[in-house]
Amino acid sequence: MTTVGGISETPGTQNSLQIDALARFAVDEHNKKQNTLLQFGGVVSVKQQVVAGTMYYITLEAMDGDKKKLYEAKVWEKPWMNFKELQEFKPVGDASSA
Repeated sequence: MTTVGGISETPGTQNSLQIDALARFAVDEHNKKQNTLLQFGGVVSVKQQVVAGTMYYITLEAMDGDKKKLYEAKVWEKPWMNFKELQEFKPVGDASSA
């Protein structure tokens, strides 16, 4: 059961096309804002929170040069308004140590 405003696990969504697209969007937006060249690798886990739309907390892998690293992205989406925004993008650590 989902609590409005509460953050919930979303098992099985790591492989969904929607989550994959949101994760790629997060990496692209981060690259534009920070002038970096991260390459999207894959989604590790996802949580979501119902707000005015949905806030997605996506843990993803991306290549930074020749190192695979983990990042946490926070993406806010309101599909009925065709709106999505990267709220936060931060490193978690090396993927090899996860």
